[in-house]
Amino acid sequence: MNNHTINDFKTLARTISLVENEADGFEELLQSLHTHKIPLIGLTGPPGAGKSTLLNAVIGVLLSQGKKIGLVLVDPSSPFNLGALLGDRLRMSAHFNNPDLFIRSVASRGSLGGLSDKIMEVVEVMRSFTFDYIFIETVGVGQSEVEIAGLADTTVVVLVPESGDSVQAMKAGLMEIADLFVINKADRADADAMVNSLETQMHLSGKDLIPVIKTVAVEAKGITELIDKLHLSELEISEAAQRRKLVLLTEKALRIIAKHRMKNIDTEHIRQAMSQAMNDTHFNIYAFVKQYL
Repeated sequence: MNNHTINDFKTLARTISLVENEADGFEELLQSLHTHKIPLIGLTGPPGAGKSTLLNAVIGVLLSQGKKIGLVLVDPSSPFNLGALLGDRLRMSAHFNNPDLFIRSVASRGSLGGLSDKIMEVVEVMRSFTFDYIFIETVGVGQSEVEIAGLADTTVVVLVPESGDSVQAMKAGLMEIADLFVINKADRADADAMVNSLETQMHLSGKDLIPVIKTVAVEAKGITELIDKLHLSELEISEAAQRRKLVLLTEKALRIIAKHRMKNIDTEHIRQAMSQAMNDTHFNIYAFVKQYL
């Protein structure tokens, strides 16, 4: 893997598995990847918003144009085997056998933020393939939105007309991370009211207006407009997206450095020392840790 592009899906899949499982040499492999500047689009939003259906429709249009698409589906983990619980075949069955589409399900593995701890590595490996676009779909609402917004060049927040209450609860976060709002299932009542509510909140927050698009994914309505708004050809990245990316990359760099610094730490020795020290009347964890610094 000496600074060259991965050019077939089987090699890509094997390489991702090596990285996910931290097989021997995975760090050297990551360091040698020759990555490309590929637009990365994140989709997030509450469960039931129709993200998968919307993504199916968008991908269908792009595949019909002869584009090569990479897709990462972030799924909740099975509590038993840490595998991806929701099947990529089930969610993307319409295009699963298309030779220009590569799908990878990534289990969140109990990550505090909702995204897999390996998601950035998976994306970097995928950037070493000559995709036209890479899409990431998260499992739902939570801290994962902040993480996906840091990772993606453009973050699409998918809502439905009935999302009003949940939007009130999370509006500050949504305003921070969204580059584009989609009101899916817009043939339902209250769709226009939902659009007005979002636009009002944007005005009140004093931030620039974020585009709001209405779609009916099951009927492929609004999909062309959505693709146009994504600015895929120009890869327009907002200043906010750049700032989010800087924060995420810095945090990732710090985690990698910390992991390497921790390599020679004997966890079992610390545990045994802690089991004795913690029962001391004057136990102080900061004083305890000082001996290891």
